Amino acid sequence: MDESRDPVARSADDSVDLYGVSTWEERSRLDWFAARVYGGIVTITRVVVVLLAAVILAAQFALGGLAALTDPWVGAFVLLSVVPATALAAYIWHADVTTGEPLKLLVGTFMLGVLFAGFAAVVNTLALPAFEGVPVVGMVLFFYIVVAPVEETVKWLAIRLYPYRRPSFDAVVDGAVYGAMAGLGFATIENAIYISQEVLATSTTAETFFRAGRTAVFRLFAGPGHVIYSAFAGYYLGLAKFNRENAGPIVVKGLIVASFIHATYNSLVGVVPAMVTAFYPSVPESAAFVGFVLVYDGIFGFLLYRKLSRYRRMYERTAASAASD
Repeated sequence: MDESRDPVARSADDSVDLYGVSTWEERSRLDWFAARVYGGIVTITRVVVVLLAAVILAAQFALGGLAALTDPWVGAFVLLSVVPATALAAYIWHADVTTGEPLKLLVGTFMLGVLFAGFAAVVNTLALPAFEGVPVVGMVLFFYIVVAPVEETVKWLAIRLYPYRRPSFDAVVDGAVYGAMAGLGFATIENAIYISQEVLATSTTAETFFRAGRTAVFRLFAGPGHVIYSAFAGYYLGLAKFNRENAGPIVVKGLIVASFIHATYNSLVGVVPAMVTAFYPSVPESAAFVGFVLVYDGIFGFLLYRKLSRYRRMYERTAASAASD
């Protein structure tokens, strides 16, 4: 028995017209008008969200936060800082054994990841003062309650707003691919902000080159995390798309998983390297930082790899079974 249908629809013969009783479809002019109004509201909402994100990004340029990006060298450092994240996103794209995703959707999701980062920046900035006064655990709470959930949600929004409804999003694993692209976009603009701010704080060309390069190297190791976190959230969004009866809980689970991994990284990245250098003074702090990031991202990157590999195995098994039939 199909519990998702109304009792009348379940028991009635297919020849019975249940329009307006327990089923609905576009028939009258009013039906057509209602459907168009709904579609217009959805479209306008999407456009407003994107325009608002674009305004925030433009404000970051106008107010100086990204002004240094007009320097070609700074742009080159930004590109350098996202090389590992780009490679990781490319691997996740390659791991998709189903039909390839259109370049337009991949680029569009990347761009929305860039744009929507502004929402997270605004929320994080407004919420930070409420946690700064909390002793000892204030920043940890800030990471778990605000930073990670907000940033993972805006990256998830980039997937949900654009590729999710397209016919090309036709497999669960596609969610991980688009999640990786949203994470790459977010990491790119975040790295650009950090590098630009460092450049704007300098006064000489030599100092600019040194500080921009140093920041780019450190951000080079931070970028892959965003790809991993949002790939997890995206995978669960794909799972939700093909399990509509449990879509809500599945989406929430994905965001919880991504936010937890993200917040835990933020909480530990400043503590673990410091502890390593305290116990082993001969180890440079930069080396401790790189080591921590490689281990942390390696663990969760491996878990993501296992999830994608399991999907691949099941896909190949079912495809082989279908071919033999």
